Amino acid sequence: MDELTRLVVDPDTYVRGVPHTALAALRARAPVTWFPEPPIDSWPAGPGFWAVLRHAEARTVLRTPAVFSSQAGATQIRDPATPADLAYVRRMMLNLDPPEHTRLRGLLTAAFTPRALARLEHRIHRRAQQLVRAVTERGTCDFATEVAADLPLATLADVFGVPESDRWLMYDWSNRVIGYQDREYAASAAFDATDATPMARAALALRPRPDPGGQLPDPRTRAGMPDLYAYAHELGEHKRRHPGDDVMSALMRQVDAEGGRVGVEEFENLFWLFSVAGNETLRNGLPGGLLALLAHPEALARLRADRALLPTAVEEMLRWWTPVMHFRRTATRDVELGGARVRAGDKVVVWFSSANRDERVFADPDAFDPARHPNDHLTFGYGPHFCLGAHLARVQMRALFAAVLDQWAEVELAGQVVRLRSCFQNGVKHLPIRFTPR
Repeated sequence: MDELTRLVVDPDTYVRGVPHTALAALRARAPVTWFPEPPIDSWPAGPGFWAVLRHAEARTVLRTPAVFSSQAGATQIRDPATPADLAYVRRMMLNLDPPEHTRLRGLLTAAFTPRALARLEHRIHRRAQQLVRAVTERGTCDFATEVAADLPLATLADVFGVPESDRWLMYDWSNRVIGYQDREYAASAAFDATDATPMARAALALRPRPDPGGQLPDPRTRAGMPDLYAYAHELGEHKRRHPGDDVMSALMRQVDAEGGRVGVEEFENLFWLFSVAGNETLRNGLPGGLLALLAHPEALARLRADRALLPTAVEEMLRWWTPVMHFRRTATRDVELGGARVRAGDKVVVWFSSANRDERVFADPDAFDPARHPNDHLTFGYGPHFCLGAHLARVQMRALFAAVLDQWAEVELAGQVVRLRSCFQNGVKHLPIRFTPR
């Protein structure tokens, strides 16, 4: 393994930041490069994988599920520990291929009615202003934990009809899943059960404890997240009996072309996916966007002077920061990709944080340009698995940064930025800032 590939796969690298220099050097060599899989933490060495580093080849992989399957080996680089674990994660929407994926996605899309989306957007804008206002008089805050973390939780609670008192359970669950390479993050439970529902209290009783070495069970397995699945099961059954005006209640009423409905197990898996992917990606995209502005004060000044730039600035934040750094596919047959001879069964990993800075697509890709257009980033994926929550993520980012611009005249770092130890999620654990209220 050469030094460049070692840097890219080592989670310790990301505590200092994404190794964009190494990715650029690898990208210059070839669009698709073979990476060994060294042992990492408790994981043994793996068979290796093809890293897809350029934009064009990444789009080819993402739009061709018949050749590059999500379901064959799931979407994480490392294989699940057992065949039973693989069989289970294959049933998640994120890991499905057409036509099963098409059916479930169609039902979910139909549940996001224009009326439901309008209601969500109104609440998002109101909450964003409230979150910023709550810390404004202090003049300082940890933007990552006190502002950015709560907006996606509140939005997801609205989508699922989760009682507001229970929403921080989703914070703990996503920390546990995303923090598999960062033990502090994985064990950073913050949920206060004082006002929790009986459903939440019953779930808490099932929360797994770290082993003597501080390791939690694999969160990709059902056995590793018993509290989440218990809560999701009870919530799904409740939605069947007592539907509300939330999106998931609407989902339970949808009927597919064969007359089938979403089963409770499918609801449980969707709850896992939204609680983690729908939460973690945005709560890292928000502080990442602020860090982009703080690192480029001229861009922040342009945005203050011209608020019409906010939509394009948000797209540039998503490209420049890229919260989810990669997803895996598995080749279903021998195929040539970017000059590489990929064999059936090989792991093929799309590296979004590299494709989003491909010089062939983005002029001056390391610069942050709030007016960049076009901006064909792949942060939300591409093809049949394009992120279903992309619209709501954009709404939340625009709403929160509008609130920041409305209420803070100046903003700057007030301490050390603490990044997540992870080569999967470009995460921010702490972002201390100080600001001057308007």
